[in-house]
Amino acid sequence: MDQRTATPAYGNDTAIPVAVPLTTGTGAALTGGLMCLLSMSSVQFGSAFSASAIAAYGPFGTTWLRLIWAAALLAIVVRPPILRYSRAQWQTAGLLGASMAGMTLCFFAAIERIPLGLAVAIDFLGPLAVATFAFGLGWRLAWPLIAGAGVLLLAHDGHGWIGDPTGILFAFGAATGWGLYIVLMKKAGSAFEGLQGLSMSLIVAAVVATPFGLLEVSRMTAEGVVAIAGLALLVPLIPYALEMIALRRMSTSSFGILMSLEPAIGAIAGFAVLSQPMTALQIAGTVLVVAASAGATATSR
Repeated sequence: MDQRTATPAYGNDTAIPVAVPLTTGTGAALTGGLMCLLSMSSVQFGSAFSASAIAAYGPFGTTWLRLIWAAALLAIVVRPPILRYSRAQWQTAGLLGASMAGMTLCFFAAIERIPLGLAVAIDFLGPLAVATFAFGLGWRLAWPLIAGAGVLLLAHDGHGWIGDPTGILFAFGAATGWGLYIVLMKKAGSAFEGLQGLSMSLIVAAVVATPFGLLEVSRMTAEGVVAIAGLALLVPLIPYALEMIALRRMSTSSFGILMSLEPAIGAIAGFAVLSQPMTALQIAGTVLVVAASAGATATSR
């Protein structure tokens, strides 16, 4: 990986290398796009396979265990030098970790109450907002608008809007967390070397999620705790790692609009794994978000 390093000042005059993002280009953007696709697939199919765990242990308990497993596994691999980080690095990791916890807690609470495709469609409003603000008022604003239209179609079953109010509110909470996550993940990728920033952020996320997880601790079993370790790889460990690397290779605007594929993948995962049907309107919405993603990627600078 072609990186330059910077040497920040610390109170003990100890320096650690800080990654500087790679210069974006066509090859880097394509690589980043592939990583995003793998990440989205991991998230959506991991979420679909989590339905039984959520039913057994609750959305908060399942999320908490996932974050604990992900944080522990990555810390063992990365071994972040916790005592050597600057105050600014701690702040970045803290904010990113809090957004991860909020995003994940809200998302799993949402998919307990509403179909996966609808939850992801609403959740996508977070990266859509990031892309919209980044693109400004130029002609490229057409891509998030097309994607937004596709999201609306995905949220309609042909007869009316689907989902209960509480689930929809949780989905909007997840959307807010996802938008913050994109911006903060980009910053953490620049502030830390390798996956150290992700490791620190996951530790913070696990701590933030602890009070919520303890509310459902009585539902957990030793067998379930071990089983969730595998799910933690699909969501959040592998996706977060891929997205941090991808954001070093592409702009937040391109990343945000590329995430328009997520509702489509979510709808497909819901259909394939959970037997949640897709109507003609939802299939049309899938086509629109895929077209918007392809168009944004092809015209990105």
